[in-house]
Amino acid sequence: MRAVVQRVDGASVVVAGETVGGITGEGLCVLVGVTHDDTPEKAERLARKLWSLRILDGERSCSDVDAPLLVVSQFTLYGDARKGRRPTWNAAAPGPVAEPLVDEVVARLREQGATVATGRFGADMRLSLTNHGPFTVLVEV
Repeated sequence: MRAVVQRVDGASVVVAGETVGGITGEGLCVLVGVTHDDTPEKAERLARKLWSLRILDGERSCSDVDAPLLVVSQFTLYGDARKGRRPTWNAAAPGPVAEPLVDEVVARLREQGATVATGRFGADMRLSLTNHGPFTVLVEV
C-alpha cells in the first residue's frame, strides 16, 4: 500500500456538486493507493502509521491531538509513466480488491479513535485542501 500524506488546515472532497467528506482545522489528507499483493494486515499497518505519524505542528501526531483525517482512494498512485507519454495502471489493484482494503484502513483508524472522513470510491472527485507547510510525505507499507 502507498499513501501520500499531507498536513492540512482543512480539506474536503466533492462528488457531483455534493460535499461527501471533509475535515476542518489541523489534520491529514491521505491519498491511498492499493496494489495487487496488498492485504488487510498491510491496511492495518498503514492505519497505525497514519494515526501515529508525527508530522503535525510541534512534531505531534493525530493521536496526540485528536486531529481528523480525510482518506481518499487514489489508484493513480500506482501509475507508471516511465515509458512514453501515457501512464499505465498495471500495478494498481482493481476496484474489487482495492475498495475493501481502503475501507479497512478507514475502519482500523476509527478503531484507534480517529475521526475519519472519506471520499467516494471510484467516483470523479474534486479534492480541495490547504496544505500546511507545505508538508507532504510518501508512506509505503
